[in-house]
Amino acid sequence: MARTFRRQRQSHPIAELNVTNLIDLGFTLLIIFMISTPLIDQEQTIPVKLPIESKSMQAKPEMGDHFIAVSIDAAGVFYLENHAIPLPDLRSRLRAYSAESKPPIIRIRGDASVPYQKIVQLMDELKKANLLKFTFDTQTVD
Repeated sequence: MARTFRRQRQSHPIAELNVTNLIDLGFTLLIIFMISTPLIDQEQTIPVKLPIESKSMQAKPEMGDHFIAVSIDAAGVFYLENHAIPLPDLRSRLRAYSAESKPPIIRIRGDASVPYQKIVQLMDELKKANLLKFTFDTQTVD
């Protein structure tokens, strides 16, 4: 009869937990949130109370379209992206955008209390610069 000289191992619970992968995941998520948060708040730095409309179906933008936001606050001050800009400088910037091979789509973000003349003035400048694709940003209500 063969005899084995192995020791009997006692099974005991492992008291360690390897958390290296969890730490890597946490740091990865932290980096993603640090990068994406400024992009979300990019247009919300200008105090504009958008007009309200009812909810409806929206057309999806085409691939390769890029948007430029032009905001008008309640005092009638124009903003290009996040920077206040006087009307003559806005005209020259709009002409520069229209000279691009694929001009951007202009997002008009007008405050609900801004005089309608300011919106029409902006639309007139867009027409003069031959930027004929623009959208109006609004808030939706169910």
